[in-house]
Amino acid sequence: MLFDEEFLKKLERLSIVSKRVFAGQMRAERRSRKRGSGLEFADFKQYLPGDDFRSLDWNAFVRLDKLLLKLYEEEEDLPIYFFIDSSRSMTIGKPSKFDYARRLVAALSYISLSHLDRVSLVPFSTNIEDDLPRVRGKTQIHRMLRFLEDIKAHGQTDLRQVARTFLNGSHRRGLVVVVSDLFDDQGYEDALNMISSQRHEVFVLQISDSTEAHPPLMGELRLIDAESGEMRELTVTPNLLRAYEQAYKVFCEKLETFCLQRQIGVLRVETSQDLEDLILNVFRQGRFVA
Repeated sequence: MLFDEEFLKKLERLSIVSKRVFAGQMRAERRSRKRGSGLEFADFKQYLPGDDFRSLDWNAFVRLDKLLLKLYEEEEDLPIYFFIDSSRSMTIGKPSKFDYARRLVAALSYISLSHLDRVSLVPFSTNIEDDLPRVRGKTQIHRMLRFLEDIKAHGQTDLRQVARTFLNGSHRRGLVVVVSDLFDDQGYEDALNMISSQRHEVFVLQISDSTEAHPPLMGELRLIDAESGEMRELTVTPNLLRAYEQAYKVFCEKLETFCLQRQIGVLRVETSQDLEDLILNVFRQGRFVA
């Protein structure tokens, strides 16, 4: 069991917040403004030729001598796609970035399922692995947890190919949450641009280990790339270490700038951060959950 009962009850009081409203297939605990019959009256609008005259408010016409349409709020499910980086670079750290990412996705999925959103889990490395598509309802959480536990970390990262595969499938527009360290030799820019250009809302959770920003390395070392297996021998000096730390800082800043310029949500999460505090405080302050 990944979480105790008390924490799960706290999660039930939260819901994923989307900046946009997507057309849903079923009523859920999310409201979107639509014309016509619905669950709760929302507002009026001026009648225009072509509008559904069945929604005219004749009482308002008698009082105001104006043709007004009733608008209602109708609850709909939000498609949420959790992209989980399962490449080998995610195995770094204690706890590993991969384990932390799976626990984080489990928590967010629980929130989503508790509020009747439609959730898909999309593990990826060089391409999309076997995914868990379109589950709905809190009764699916055990199936979700089993799926997350069974994912294995392997291979290199190719976000561009992952985006192509996803967009070639028949997926409704929704919220795409990319949970990854964003280490991709080809870059993340094309992939995020492709997904957002198809009118999906994108949110990036950059998973990092504290040793990546400040590696405890010095002297003669043989380093092996976690994904490619490439080996390199080098001498780590204080100057070289400072240069690396600056490069990593620039990498993170460029990601934030790239996302903010394209209205893509982004948050860097260190694996040392308490998960409950992250979900219940940081995410709420950032309006990712409410």
